[in-house]
Amino acid sequence: MTRVLVVDDSATMRALIKRALQSHADMEVVGEASDPIQARDAIKALNPDVITLDIEMPQMNGLDFLERLMRLRPMPVVMVSTLTSRGAEATLRALELGAVDCVAKPKFEDRAGFDRLAEIVRTAASARLRPLSNAPPPVAQPEFSPNERMLAIGASTGGVEALLAILSTFPANCPPTVITQHMPAAFTPSFAQRLNRSCAATVSEATDGARLSPGQVYLAPGGLTHLEVAGPPAGPWRCRLNTNGAVNGHRPSVDVLFHSVAATARARAVGVILTGMGRDGAQGLLAMRDAGARTFGQDEHSSVVYGMPKAAFELGGVGRQVPLHAAAAAMLAACNAKIGDRACRPLLPSRC
Repeated sequence: MTRVLVVDDSATMRALIKRALQSHADMEVVGEASDPIQARDAIKALNPDVITLDIEMPQMNGLDFLERLMRLRPMPVVMVSTLTSRGAEATLRALELGAVDCVAKPKFEDRAGFDRLAEIVRTAASARLRPLSNAPPPVAQPEFSPNERMLAIGASTGGVEALLAILSTFPANCPPTVITQHMPAAFTPSFAQRLNRSCAATVSEATDGARLSPGQVYLAPGGLTHLEVAGPPAGPWRCRLNTNGAVNGHRPSVDVLFHSVAATARARAVGVILTGMGRDGAQGLLAMRDAGARTFGQDEHSSVVYGMPKAAFELGGVGRQVPLHAAAAAMLAACNAKIGDRACRPLLPSRC
């Protein structure tokens, strides 16, 4: 049984969240709070497994409360945010502070708005938490020598933190990079802007027909399209957006991106699968490896949720497992390798 504390200043929203969760036999809402002060007392009294947390509340906003909570008593938190630019920016900041995931507040007429809330809360309960610390900033990586290689990355739960840690160390002329991160449509424009502010390279949401070039990072738009890479094996490659249905329950899907890269860039590509729940990306990463690409998976210890990397590893798609702190260096080293070098394929991928 997953025990949940619901924190929101709206009684209506608390009731919606409670109803969405308690329709599942393994979910129990053990308490409610209308502000962080009440929440603090409820946490002490009830010791919940997961908190759902609003951002804009009286007495103390959700971000300030989350930061204190993650420093003093880290526990799984799922942010429930409004579909606004301000709400998206605040939610991304919450994910940086240690919130496990986010879900958008549904509009009044959207009865299916909380369909995935129980799944997200269930995953949050088993997430690997990392308390906030005053760790030194990540080390910048060496320059990339453009050599007709490209990089494809997939991520889900925990991916905001992981992508910021990796991309913030990339040089300004980094490999052409495409990313699919599972995220609500309202949040990806703000996330692309947040990455762009933190990175020497240029980060933007992918647009149909955009050419992949060194120093450019393209993030798949959330919700309505899949991101693919099109072009001949030696390039030039371009972004393609399609409106096909969800794959593995996701649109955009990591599998769709990776399969397209396997069919186009082949051995000129490097594939990376990061933290996330589920299996999306496992088959696609295997297809990339079979096509000659070098492939990496985030290791269990540094993953918030070791679901997607684990599935890809067990399937044989991961050529090498790496901790988050070493991922950027490994990825750039693989991208700097001469064209024609084959990825090694041992019986035990983790020893590659």
